[in-house]
Amino acid sequence: MVQGYRTGTPIGLGGSVRGRNGRWKETARRYSLLPLRIFLGVTFLYAGIDKLTDSAFLHATGTGSLGELLHSVRGSAAVPALVDLALKSPAGFGYAIAIGEIAVGIGTLLGLYGRVAALGGALISLSLWLTVSWQSTPYYYGNDLAYLMAWLPLLLAGSPLLSADALLAARRRMP
Repeated sequence: MVQGYRTGTPIGLGGSVRGRNGRWKETARRYSLLPLRIFLGVTFLYAGIDKLTDSAFLHATGTGSLGELLHSVRGSAAVPALVDLALKSPAGFGYAIAIGEIAVGIGTLLGLYGRVAALGGALISLSLWLTVSWQSTPYYYGNDLAYLMAWLPLLLAGSPLLSADALLAARRRMP
């Protein structure tokens, strides 16, 4: 067996190192989802605010409106019934998506009900992929599929560190 640098600890075939390098690896492992959580939280919060402040987006007709976008993707959507549902009230659907994105963004950033926020983000991304970005060729040009996949680790892991969920769990454990 080879001795670890400065620690004198044996390094086995698995390559594990005790000491400073081992602590760094453990810290990196514990915090590895934090950059993803911050990115998705900021992105969804921004997307929701952007929709609410865009003067054209929440209209049923006109350049840059959600209604125009929905009409343009109707024929190429994987689930046209979702587009038809949104077309019944484009402004209402636009507000629902924007408020949903804001709620998901805030929940993700704060780590408050992290798995619920991740589920919301995944459902929004899935619905947008099946409607708006379905026609992207090749498929990986459509960003909604990538967002859907990015939500899955947070859905599985939740928000165990630097989060409201962690604080609430710690309070429940207190005697």
